[in-house]
Amino acid sequence: MSTTSLSAPAPFSSLEQRSSSVAGFLLRYGLVLTLGWIGFVKFQRFEAEGIMGLIQNSPFMSWMYRVWGMQTVSNIIGSTELIAAGLLAVKPLYPRLSLIGSALCVVTFLTTLSFMFTTPGLYDKELGFPYISAGGFLLKDVILLGASVWTAADALKSSREH
Repeated sequence: MSTTSLSAPAPFSSLEQRSSSVAGFLLRYGLVLTLGWIGFVKFQRFEAEGIMGLIQNSPFMSWMYRVWGMQTVSNIIGSTELIAAGLLAVKPLYPRLSLIGSALCVVTFLTTLSFMFTTPGLYDKELGFPYISAGGFLLKDVILLGASVWTAADALKSSREH
């Protein structure tokens, strides 16, 4: 009895590997760029003011304004995002540190997704859920959360190989 292999011929296998490598690179460093950019902007007053309504209505984060001022809270969030982006970026050299960055990203995006349930006025007043009027920008965090989980799995795999 012979067994037949169902694997792809060599050219397709090679293409699959290259495509997977490019996709992984774009996913990881696209996340680094996006999170780094978002984190950098948090140091600007317009962004600190822009996130105020989200933070004030969050049962997880509203306490921060009682401890620090508006800009300091935004700076803390921005610093956390920049640190997470930096940790994600070092995966080729330090996969375990990158795993920590991925975990920070997961927490970040779960937190921002929670704003969809805690911030009043995000849904159309007449139609209600799921008709988003002001909070549609938060939907991107579902994809960013998925990217963060993927980068965590990728970093975990690499850290086990080292």
